[in-house]
Amino acid sequence: MFNLQNYSTKNIKNDILSGALVAVALVPEAIAFSFIAGVSPVVGLYGAFIIGLITSILGGKPGMISGATGSVAVVFVSLGISVAHMYPDLDKEALSMMVLHYILLTSIIAGIIQIVIGLLKMGKFIRLVPQPALFGFVNGLAIVIALAQLKFLEPQHIEQYHSFWEIIKASFSENYVMYIIIAITMATMHFLPKITKAVPAGLVSIIVITLVVYFFGIDTKLVGDLADLSNVSLPSFTPPLSELFSWESMKIILPTAIIVALVGLIESLLTLSVLDEMGGERGSGNRECVALGIGNATSGLFGGMAGCAMIGQSVINFTSGGLGRLSSFTASILLITLVVSFSNVIASIPVAVLVGIMFMVSIGTFEFSSLRRIKYMQKSDAFVLIVVTIITIFFDLAVAVIAGIIISALVFAWRHAKIYARVEYDEQNRKIYKLEGPLFFGSVTSFYEQFDVENDPNEVIIDFKNARVMDSSGAEAIDAITEKYKKAGKKLTLRHLSKDCKKVLKIAGPFCTYEEDDPTYKVAVNV
Repeated sequence: MFNLQNYSTKNIKNDILSGALVAVALVPEAIAFSFIAGVSPVVGLYGAFIIGLITSILGGKPGMISGATGSVAVVFVSLGISVAHMYPDLDKEALSMMVLHYILLTSIIAGIIQIVIGLLKMGKFIRLVPQPALFGFVNGLAIVIALAQLKFLEPQHIEQYHSFWEIIKASFSENYVMYIIIAITMATMHFLPKITKAVPAGLVSIIVITLVVYFFGIDTKLVGDLADLSNVSLPSFTPPLSELFSWESMKIILPTAIIVALVGLIESLLTLSVLDEMGGERGSGNRECVALGIGNATSGLFGGMAGCAMIGQSVINFTSGGLGRLSSFTASILLITLVVSFSNVIASIPVAVLVGIMFMVSIGTFEFSSLRRIKYMQKSDAFVLIVVTIITIFFDLAVAVIAGIIISALVFAWRHAKIYARVEYDEQNRKIYKLEGPLFFGSVTSFYEQFDVENDPNEVIIDFKNARVMDSSGAEAIDAITEKYKKAGKKLTLRHLSKDCKKVLKIAGPFCTYEEDDPTYKVAVNV
């Protein structure tokens, strides 16, 4: 919560100014992300306001900016396609309204899932996402955002063209003005920050190009042509349609809600980690999960789409001096003020400007450094990066990250699925197997291969000083090898096992010796 008693005058000033800068920058992105999701720009703007306001007060990291994002918006694209298949007889306007209600209910359910995850304190599991999977996630997201813009450049009657080059040629012929505006927007956003960073380059592009298009009467597609923004008011309570609670609808909504929840949490917790590294103070991942869930559920109830933390805007806010909750609070309040008071101006913005901005967002999101690193990575890490990128593009972000975690875990298990033994003999001619490496489900086979029960002497010692029993499979393997020596009529002694491990052992327990330097590690018995 706010603690103004601990705020200095300088902190308040910096937070307000930084929040104002972020609020202006949020407007074009919220509109662009709405178009990606296939809904009115108002839906994204409402979502940015509500989610940003709630997370600014309840979130786990002061100054972190949340709102409508591309990573969540692209998930809603497939939802819209599924809804269109369910209601083939609806006209365009009715279908658009139906898609909106599906998105709103999905946002509510996703928010509830996120609240549960936060209350169960599962936010810490973001640490399990390996770096190659993060690179693949970010790169795939960047490509998806760029591809989502292509629908605004499609030629009319696209179905009459039979090849890719025919579509490209027709697109240039019909939309050459849009291509020019896109190029100018991208050039402005690239070069202007090198001259001055006093004003966001995206805002300059919007203002200048909108004025030029308006006063010179240039014929190009405007935001108002895609959605009616007249008489935009404050968000109002929008209950879900009762027909959406049918089993057929839920088969579409629930899987999408789970994906939205996971994607939102992954991006929010990654953003929190980035800000932690920049500021040196650790935020609360679980608190952020709960706050984001409340924000998304509330957004869905008041006509807004789900979202999550915005890494770009959060970094902008942080580096501009917005270190407290007042900065993100200011950004959300000013955002809704702009939307309500200047909706007609927003309707006059050329769509091509927003497309250009999103192309630059895509370029800025892509981790080009990963392309340079990939040749120095281990083959398994490079494989994870490429696979996660491909899955992100062709499926969805949550599946991609989960797949990356699973693949990385399997690779890790494979790398460590070996346990070795150095053989020595003591003065009593007892054979000593000095084990090295982890003993778990993946290394059980190599563990058995170390022993020669038939040809070993009558007294054998297995020393676990440089080995560690990781799970119940390892404990069972110890029991099994003990049983083999017992049946062979040979004496087996086990050294340097932890007390916890000895408790797990059933057969080998009586053969364990207690050494002064016995380890104290525990064994995972439910793996």
